[in-house]
Amino acid sequence: MSPRKVNFHTLGCKLNFSETSTLAREFARGGFERVAADAPADICVINSCSVTEHADKKCRNLIRKLHRRNPQAIIAVTGCYAQLKPQEIAAIEGVDLVLSNNDKGELYRRVAALGGKCRAQVFSCDTDSLTSFFAAFSSGDRTRAFLKVQDGCDYCCSYCTIHYARGASRNMPIADLVDEARQIAAAGQREIVITGVNTGDFGRTTGEKFIDLLRALDAVEGIDRYRISSIEPNLLTDEIIAFCASSPKFQHHFHIPLQSGSDRILGLMRRRYTTARFAERVAAVRRAMPDAFIGIDVIVGFPGETEADFRSTYDFLAGLQPAFLHIFPFSERAGTPAVDLPDKVQASVATRRAGELEELCERLHGEFCARGTGTEAEVLFESTMRGGLMFGYTGEYRRVKAPYDPARINAVCRVRLGAMDDSHDLWGEIRE
Repeated sequence: MSPRKVNFHTLGCKLNFSETSTLAREFARGGFERVAADAPADICVINSCSVTEHADKKCRNLIRKLHRRNPQAIIAVTGCYAQLKPQEIAAIEGVDLVLSNNDKGELYRRVAALGGKCRAQVFSCDTDSLTSFFAAFSSGDRTRAFLKVQDGCDYCCSYCTIHYARGASRNMPIADLVDEARQIAAAGQREIVITGVNTGDFGRTTGEKFIDLLRALDAVEGIDRYRISSIEPNLLTDEIIAFCASSPKFQHHFHIPLQSGSDRILGLMRRRYTTARFAERVAAVRRAMPDAFIGIDVIVGFPGETEADFRSTYDFLAGLQPAFLHIFPFSERAGTPAVDLPDKVQASVATRRAGELEELCERLHGEFCARGTGTEAEVLFESTMRGGLMFGYTGEYRRVKAPYDPARINAVCRVRLGAMDDSHDLWGEIRE
């Protein structure tokens, strides 16, 4: 009898990616055969996102697509959308299991116990019951591994549902995370991206500190590189900056959410810093690491955002000159305080503002990448081949292309950076 086939579909963040990879390993240990996302399967697992209404819609459309394509497949849905709106998902034709984020660790057991299609079973819980920690890391899916170090968030920003979907901030002990990093190293992966909902808040449940975790991971043999996926500006301490600047393993790459360049709007968002504090943190990074990649999240069209507020945001970002902008039109989420704020911004206005920032991002990212031309850098090449070329990233997250060489895959190579193309990729000449 051939093994049952299972495929996986991850929506949303790197945290979800690490969790899906862990779920896939559970199924593999149980004798299931993992197949491609678009291949026929006996079981389809969806790890959902709910950061915007678009994310919810994307999940619903995916469920319907999977059911049409393979009507006999068991469809199991977990993740943030499943946590927030389990009954809404259960009502979609084809769904067999809906599991809260608290029950994510039980997904394999519950799915394996099903013999076939059934009436949707729902395992839900409220936010206060979200206390379990689903240990997760990606392995074997790509050159970089994602290590989940923290879950949940205590910040309760006025536009965000993550606190409701993920619960309070919690984490595993440092010793356990070091063990997982060693497993990643043993699997042959060279780079780890440290992920969490609010990574800098690490230690709430163990009495430890994020900086102590970084120091412990730094000592793991076999891992050449670490990146911090995202860190709140008020948690990016001088101590963390100094450590990243001094460690050869921690890359000069920071993702720092801003959300608005208007202090008035930051107050309405219930963010925990001012634009002056944010700018000071960026300046602190650049003093220690002048060529660091700095990516910034920004929301446009938040309720009450006037044209003057948006111009303040645009000018603030243009002055900071980050390497990249992640731009999100505001998406109203039920149950959040932002729903009740007056002076809604028309969707067409938010779209226009997002377009202006996209143009700014294109210019800033091009300028940042171009500054690498003529320098040498360490590049970790990935396995994907396109047009006879392989691609990899410098420590500062400039993407580099070179003729495909299987011997260079998953290897850190010294590369001289040449001309930049229209996609901001730099030509790389590998030095022996």
